[in-house]
Amino acid sequence: MTKTIAKMIDHTLLKADATKDQIENICAEAKQYDFASVCVNPTWVKLSSELLSGTDVKVCTVIGFPLGATTPETKAFETKNAIENGATEVDMVINIGALKSGDLELVESDIRAVVEAAKGKALTKVIIETCLLTEEEKVKACELSVKAGADFVKTSTGFSTGGATSEDIALMRKTVGPNIGVKASGGVRSAEDAQKMIKAGATRIGASSGAAIVNGLVSDSDY
Repeated sequence: MTKTIAKMIDHTLLKADATKDQIENICAEAKQYDFASVCVNPTWVKLSSELLSGTDVKVCTVIGFPLGATTPETKAFETKNAIENGATEVDMVINIGALKSGDLELVESDIRAVVEAAKGKALTKVIIETCLLTEEEKVKACELSVKAGADFVKTSTGFSTGGATSEDIALMRKTVGPNIGVKASGGVRSAEDAQKMIKAGATRIGASSGAAIVNGLVSDSDY
């Protein structure tokens, strides 16, 4: 079971003050525990790719992070640049303000810009930032992600007012159906938390607490 959970974890370090030593450490942990990926800011993608070369641990990065308020063109460029540097998974933040304004065309084109930039080269996960959305908006964000061709929907950046809940995971899974990934991120600190999310329908866990989760411990990390 520990091995199974490990391969569902994106071992994450997205803090602004993350150092090279810390990135090297999470890459070493990712190799040790055989996590699905490391999830790092774009500036650390090349280093992480070099450190994880020859392993099956993926390099995941974030696009339009953490606010989602850049343009589709900017997000597409970020995606292409990250892939050139070795990223094989990209977690993009939707244009939350556009969604809340009812501009669904912009939200869809924003997601599609990243999906098309990543096509055939990297998985696209769409961060909808559930803590800022109504239930109706969560459903709409998931529907637009599927329509735009995304591979995953994801709950949270971990940098807003709340993280993943099992209720949101269940709603997202119900909305996207069985063929799209659902990633729980933000506040998953223990094996118990992870199991709750998996039971609700999550197929990936984003956490800085990966080592604690697989070792049956509880982390005090925020993400």
